[in-house]
Amino acid sequence: MQYRTMPKSSDKLSILGFGCMRFPTLEDGKIDQEKSFAMLHYAYQNGVNYYDTAWPYHDGESETLLGQFLKQIERSSVYVATKLPCWKVKTREDMDSYLNQQLEHLQTDHIDYYLLHALNKKSFPAMKKLGVFDFLTQAKADGRIRFAGFSFHDNYKTFKNILEAWDWDFTQFMLNYLDTHYQAGMRGYNLASEKGIGIISMEPLRGGKLVQTMPDEVAKVWKNDPNTPLERALNWVWNLEHCTVLLSGMSSPEQVKENIRLAKKAKAGILNDKDLSRYHRARRAYIRKIPILCSECRYCLPCPHGVAIPSVLGTYNEAIMFDNKARHQMEYQMFIPEENRADKCVSCGACLAKCPQHIKIDEWMKVITEYFS
Repeated sequence: MQYRTMPKSSDKLSILGFGCMRFPTLEDGKIDQEKSFAMLHYAYQNGVNYYDTAWPYHDGESETLLGQFLKQIERSSVYVATKLPCWKVKTREDMDSYLNQQLEHLQTDHIDYYLLHALNKKSFPAMKKLGVFDFLTQAKADGRIRFAGFSFHDNYKTFKNILEAWDWDFTQFMLNYLDTHYQAGMRGYNLASEKGIGIISMEPLRGGKLVQTMPDEVAKVWKNDPNTPLERALNWVWNLEHCTVLLSGMSSPEQVKENIRLAKKAKAGILNDKDLSRYHRARRAYIRKIPILCSECRYCLPCPHGVAIPSVLGTYNEAIMFDNKARHQMEYQMFIPEENRADKCVSCGACLAKCPQHIKIDEWMKVITEYFS
């Protein structure tokens, strides 16, 4: 297993981190503890020393199970990360309350890497106003946390504002070979690198979409390439010198074993110019399939009739881009409430003048309604 030093500390972290969001489950939806403990122990025995969880994962079960695992090993030999559920915080006192509960769940007296969960342009100002920097400073001083960071799902401008607002130790955001210009992307990677802030990669497989059956246009780019889709996706991230840890949400023993096998031979600079050119062509092949050039700027909102315009367009774009209608139809129905779907558009035109891309949103809503019906 390869290890990299986290900036601002002497911690040597395994380049593969265990993401505890996707433990295998039983029929009732509860975590399959026997299988999950076996996965955690296999990872530990094979050099994985970074374990990432959060308050909401598995409805709170994830932190508790990880805490039980920590009691079965030498606690000082691993680094634990969890996250403050910012959307639940209403007062400064809430911050301490959640952290103290998480310490109890994890059965530990400190958390090595503590993140503000999913900061964005709406939650960040609210958290600042409530005194989150004072909270983090105090929690570091009293030893409850060692290093403070944030995870992120928003645009680059917001990422830059957050990164420059405080002396962060590390940050966690989506890094994969497809989304180099999406959310924080490679601009975020370069900015954090310049500032000497630790970088944790999440979504290296784009939620598994980069290892599913590929569209013909993309498969053609990878023709005769000896690596598996999984190996290609992980190697692109591991190739980045300043990415300390790649988080993988593994949900089966087989996935743990395969991820570890690949991590043992990975290293920064493993890809040459010819390899990187092929990744670029694969990325372009995916992007050329996108039917609607929506940048998710959200200027079209609010819709007078409640349509979640960027989410609707984005889900449709991904269905076409990945040639996977079934999965995205399920996501459309699961994650976009019925009252916010495309069929609620009445073609009032309120969004049209506000869209900087001049997308004919009302016409696309009819197409999308038909597609996902």
